[in-house]
Amino acid sequence: MVFADDGCEIWTAEAGSGTPVILCHGGPGLWDYFDDVVRLLGDGVRAVRWDQRGCGRSAGDGPYTIARFIADLDAVRVSCGVERVHLLGHSWGATLALRYALVHPERVASLSYVSGTGVDPDSTWKPTYAREVLRRIGADAPRWQELESRDRTPGEEREHAVLQWTTDFVDPATARERAEEFATPWWGINYVCSAAINGEAKRFLVDNDVPALCRSLAVPTLIVDGDRDLRPRWAVDSLERSLPDVRRVTLAGAGHIPWAEDPAGFRAAVLGFLASRDGGAS
Repeated sequence: MVFADDGCEIWTAEAGSGTPVILCHGGPGLWDYFDDVVRLLGDGVRAVRWDQRGCGRSAGDGPYTIARFIADLDAVRVSCGVERVHLLGHSWGATLALRYALVHPERVASLSYVSGTGVDPDSTWKPTYAREVLRRIGADAPRWQELESRDRTPGEEREHAVLQWTTDFVDPATARERAEEFATPWWGINYVCSAAINGEAKRFLVDNDVPALCRSLAVPTLIVDGDRDLRPRWAVDSLERSLPDVRRVTLAGAGHIPWAEDPAGFRAAVLGFLASRDGGAS
C-alpha cells in the first residue's frame, strides 16, 4: 500500500524494471485492469499500477475530487522514488493523467493518452456515443435498458456492466467473452465516485478553455486510438491540435480497449514512444 497525504491507503503493484511508467485506469469508479498491458510492455518497463481512491482494493470514501485524485497520483509517483515519471492513462485515466500533467508538468517525463475523450465539452460527443452503445448492444439492449432504469442487485450490477462493456470490443462474436474477462475479478463499481468525478470533469470542460491550457503543456504526448471506438475519435482532434509536442497512433480495427484487439500495434506504439523519450524519467 501507498499512503496518501491524508492517510488513505492506495493499493499499488509493480512489475518489471527500467523505465518507470504509472498506469492510470479508467472509470471513474473502477479498478486497475492492466494485466495484459503489463505483459505487453515487458520487463524493460517498470509498470506501476494502482486502484484509485475508494475503488477496487484501495481504501477511502472520498473526497472524490480531481484535485484529490491528482494528489493521490503524486503519492504513487513519490513512492516510485523518482522526480519525473512517465504516465499512461486509459479512458477516464487518460483525463486524470492529462490533468496531473497540467498541474505538475515538471514531474511528467511523458504522457500516453489512450482512448481518451478529448478536451471539448461532453455535449459535443456524448449523444453520438449513447446512440452507438444501443446499436452495438443489439439484441441485449432491452435487458440493458431495463437494468439501467432501476436499482440492481450485486449480481445485476455486474451483468449491467458486462452488457455495456461488450460495446468496447469490435467483434460481436467475442465481445461478450472479452467483457466477462474484463469484469473478472469483480470489485464492484463505486457509483458515488463516478458521479462526483464525472460531474466535476464535465464542469471543468465547460468553464475553462482547456485547449488553451494544453497549448502551454511542454510534455511529450502520445495519443493512442482504436478507430472503432464508439467514443468518436474526432472528439480528440482539438487536443491533438493544441499539444505542442504530440504524436498520434490510430489502430485499425480496434475499439476502446485497443491492446486487446491489436496487441502488437499497441505495444509497438507505446514502447516506441517510450524509447524515444528514454532517460526522461529520473
